[in-house]
Amino acid sequence: MMIRNPVPWPNGARCAVVFTWDMDADSILHLAHPNDADTRLSTHSMLRYGPEVGVPRIIDVCKQFGIKNTFFVPGWCAEQHPRAVELMVENGHEVATHGYLHEYPNQLSREEEHFWTNKATEAITRISGKRPVGYRSPWYRYSKHTTDILVEEGYTWDTSLMGDDVPYIIQSQKGQLVEVPSRWQLDDWPQFVHNHDLDFMMPIASPAYAMDVYMAEFYAMWEHGGVWINCFHPFCTGQVARMMMLSEMIGKMQAKGDVWFATGEEVANHLNELIRQGKYEPRVDKLPYCEGRLPELAEDYFTKSR
Repeated sequence: MMIRNPVPWPNGARCAVVFTWDMDADSILHLAHPNDADTRLSTHSMLRYGPEVGVPRIIDVCKQFGIKNTFFVPGWCAEQHPRAVELMVENGHEVATHGYLHEYPNQLSREEEHFWTNKATEAITRISGKRPVGYRSPWYRYSKHTTDILVEEGYTWDTSLMGDDVPYIIQSQKGQLVEVPSRWQLDDWPQFVHNHDLDFMMPIASPAYAMDVYMAEFYAMWEHGGVWINCFHPFCTGQVARMMMLSEMIGKMQAKGDVWFATGEEVANHLNELIRQGKYEPRVDKLPYCEGRLPELAEDYFTKSR
């Protein structure tokens, strides 16, 4: 086994699969171009495709296969597109937090990050009817303060870090969270996003090529007991050809058998219950990993060394 400490998944499943979607909508355009986002109508329309067209389509496909997903929604996007959030809730999906305006936490002070996280939490709570417990940092830009802030806000799990193949614990001074680790190869931006305004100009892959990448990760997690958790976007993978790909992927996963399809919250609750019962001991990462500039990178380090 390549994974030394696989999680005992429910009902003897070989792996857990968590489908997640970041409904960024047009927040990322306003963040990238705050002074003239209103003049960039083509990109605006591309991003609004997510809540207007992509989310209903995703929910229909989930219903067809009988699975629940986790949607990460910036608070501002929930306020601008409440019907999309209502559809998620009405169909039993988890609604989690993804910043307020897709701001970058590691570029903010602790006070600023706490303000925006709280504002996002309150927006999601108001519109979804349930206080969120899951979090993904915009662009994975998790800061050294994020764990403390999430604990203070009542969150129980995160999927911004990439430190393992199975869920593990991240520990800070304020408490701990379950980390359900992400990986870039399960993000759809490198495969599909090509846009001048967003400064992301990747060669656009075919759905078949992207599915090969995604399924290679699934087969590895199935073989060795890991967790497969993606990061797709309704404006991107919510398009028709890519949703056909997604349907084929889910069908292959279900046909493989012994797969636990779960929301992120369900995975976190399962891990915490195993810990409570003394049936599993996860790896623990203490955060932050370091503080400040390395002494070896001080301007006078080489002078002092001589």
